[in-house]
Amino acid sequence: MTSLELEVDTGGRLVTNVTSEVERFAADAAGGGAGLVHVFLPHATCGVALMETGSGSEADLAEAIERLLPRDNRYRHAHGSVGHGGDHLLPAFVSPSLILPVDGGRLVLGTWQSVVLVDPNRENNRRTLRLSFLAG
Repeated sequence: MTSLELEVDTGGRLVTNVTSEVERFAADAAGGGAGLVHVFLPHATCGVALMETGSGSEADLAEAIERLLPRDNRYRHAHGSVGHGGDHLLPAFVSPSLILPVDGGRLVLGTWQSVVLVDPNRENNRRTLRLSFLAG
């Protein structure tokens, strides 16, 4: 298995597109072959997802997360800024990992799918993205 860790700066954005980084890793690791890429975020307050970007979906996702996990003081997990407890619930809804197929050295995604990091936590903008390739 081949692995790589990347540092990603979310820069205060809820959604950070990491598709090109995952594609580059898949191409290098697969060497023209097939297998699986595992995308993992070892963090308690963010997740990784497949979604369309650039069409308004990012704002729609922000609104959905705000409805589901409002930034207020309702949470028992109460350290940090107001609403931070909700950040710790996000990985129950947006998984911290994905497994994606690779064929012919290329990441297999649908036409409108992008790999994104979803990070509502404004207390930490530095994230570690761990990529692993398992040849098929």
